[in-house]
Amino acid sequence: MGIWAVARDMASKTPEERNRYVDFLRAVSILVVVIGHWLIATAWVVDGEIAVGHLLKDQPQTQWLTWMFQVMPIFFIVGGYSNAVSLESAKRKGVGYAGWLVTRLNRLVSPLLVLIIAWAVISLVMTLMGVRVEAILYLSQAALIPTWFLAIYIMVAILAPLAYRFWQRAGFLSFWCFVAIAALVDLAFFAADVRWLGWSNYFWVWLAVHQLGFAWRDGRMGGAPMPLVYSAAAFATLYVMITKGPYPLAMVGSPDEGLSNTLPPKATLIALGVFQFGLLLALEGPMRKLLSGLRLWTATVLINSMIMTVYLWHITVMVLFGAVLYLSGGFGLGLEPGSPDWWYSRPLWIFVLIALLTPVALLMSPLERRGRSKDASVPSAPRQISGAVMICLGVSLLAMYGFGGGPFEHTDIAAFALVIVGSGLSGLLPKLR
Repeated sequence: MGIWAVARDMASKTPEERNRYVDFLRAVSILVVVIGHWLIATAWVVDGEIAVGHLLKDQPQTQWLTWMFQVMPIFFIVGGYSNAVSLESAKRKGVGYAGWLVTRLNRLVSPLLVLIIAWAVISLVMTLMGVRVEAILYLSQAALIPTWFLAIYIMVAILAPLAYRFWQRAGFLSFWCFVAIAALVDLAFFAADVRWLGWSNYFWVWLAVHQLGFAWRDGRMGGAPMPLVYSAAAFATLYVMITKGPYPLAMVGSPDEGLSNTLPPKATLIALGVFQFGLLLALEGPMRKLLSGLRLWTATVLINSMIMTVYLWHITVMVLFGAVLYLSGGFGLGLEPGSPDWWYSRPLWIFVLIALLTPVALLMSPLERRGRSKDASVPSAPRQISGAVMICLGVSLLAMYGFGGGPFEHTDIAAFALVIVGSGLSGLLPKLR
């Protein structure tokens, strides 16, 4: 049976009460991130030398595009909705926190482990072949960029039951509490130059956005025209923050030297998330009608069945493809990024990358659909949390420094060890038979 037939069979068995729009937004948001990464990462061969760059930095006039392509807030909102549904289900079934968490971690960490191990092997092979350390460092750093998101998403998942309880008791006050903390952290960042505190916004910003998913699940976002009112208010707030405040225009990366809306996260991402979410929520009614049709829903089910694999491997595919082009004499890399001819070539560039990523996704995606054995023991919650923190720390170091870099010797080995040991501690490593 073909993969489309399998997805169609799964789609036909979907319960009527399921909010299919949540799954649709999850798939679309990740695909938008993938396309965005493929667009902003640039490589240009001049006189036999490759110059790698960042479109937003090289072509500042394109920074406004990030208001459309920075859709991670939508993914966290969808995550909040999904976590609320799964927590409610776990409560009905009498499943405790440890049992709920191990299932969540298994889905997130399994495909992540394969990517980390693959790049450890690739980096080792390149080292043995005498490839320059700088090249190994750049390639591995670029390929592991997507993993930063999973590191913070795993931490938010660990905190989701507490955050949901907070929502049930305080409602929207829980959202505004996180917003207030994020704003105070930004104030310290800009007004008092307390830069280190800014990194805590990885929690406050994304927890605030995550709470909106709980509000959506509980039907607290209101009917038309309230979502559009929220969106308009958030857009106005974001506009003022950018034009009158210290925040940069770009919502992705660090195109402005020393200043970024994402590194570390700023309160602008909350405003952006509400702006985007209000628009998308206004379309929920007609979109749910469209998704009741089997064809569109089947496509959504199919994409979601491999969405983490697509996300994790899309830059690796681009990096390896770019390396092949460079080693082939720079074929296809002779167009100056941002030039008219370069823009005309982007549809072909994206089409080729999709064609290369598809077999990788089909091969690797069964890992994210692999459930735990029914007779497998469930590690205690403290064990799982300790292991997950180790995984997140290791992944963060690898995403920041790649293989071959870091503040001390063998940072990459220590980070890799943290990921493997943490996975074992959390009960996420497959048992050898």
